[in-house]
Amino acid sequence: MKSLLVNDIKKTFKLSKKQQKIEQTSDTKKIALKGVSFEAKPGEIFGLLGPNGAGKTTALRCIATLIKPDSGDISVDGYGVQHDSNEVRKRIAFLTNEMKLEDHFTPNYLFRYFSKLHKVDPKEAEKRKEYLFNRFGIDKFQEVKVADLSTGMKQKISIAISLVHDPDYIIFDEPTNGLDVLTARTVIDYLLEMRDAGKTVILSTHILNVVEKLCDRVGIIIEGEMKALDRLENVQNMAKDNSLETLFFELVEQSAVNEHV
Repeated sequence: MKSLLVNDIKKTFKLSKKQQKIEQTSDTKKIALKGVSFEAKPGEIFGLLGPNGAGKTTALRCIATLIKPDSGDISVDGYGVQHDSNEVRKRIAFLTNEMKLEDHFTPNYLFRYFSKLHKVDPKEAEKRKEYLFNRFGIDKFQEVKVADLSTGMKQKISIAISLVHDPDYIIFDEPTNGLDVLTARTVIDYLLEMRDAGKTVILSTHILNVVEKLCDRVGIIIEGEMKALDRLENVQNMAKDNSLETLFFELVEQSAVNEHV
């Protein structure tokens, strides 16, 4: 059974003068990932939990072949991101808030465009579009320009477009961030359906109850380091009161103390 494997990846970014000023540091480099490893398996949701700036998005962007890690290995379905990046892209859906839809296009046009990009058979693409647009309530808005749609509708369209090729590996970065309760629930329900269909789902979030509702396994990442990694119930049991919230804040505080030692 193939899975998604992340093995000891490290990533460092150079800081511009402006970035140094924003982060109030004289360091010219920022270590984003410090040897992160984890595995995500078919039929489960793996949650990458951490505060803003912890390295979650950097890790996911490395998996999605958007940036290269300085060292370490990543494989998706047996294909390495370094040497088989095209094969990896065929197998994944990657959704991030950093990717914006073009305002002057319609959902219908965008879905067809990305279906062609992924070389999906036109008849199959039309079936897929009908299913996803109905599933997310996009069907009534498919000829409305993106600029005229709500934030929640844009998010649902982004999800549908990322899934045009029916990938086995779904990687979502903060998928419920900024969404109203109803839209967030729609997204959560769909991710659970994908897990139950045998897909491999990875999501990053800083929202504790999203992890508790969705995830089978969880990794807590802080300052680029994996501080806890196991099945959700086992991670919860690491805290005295069996609370994910308690453990999370203990690890954040511990990291802050170590940073100033």
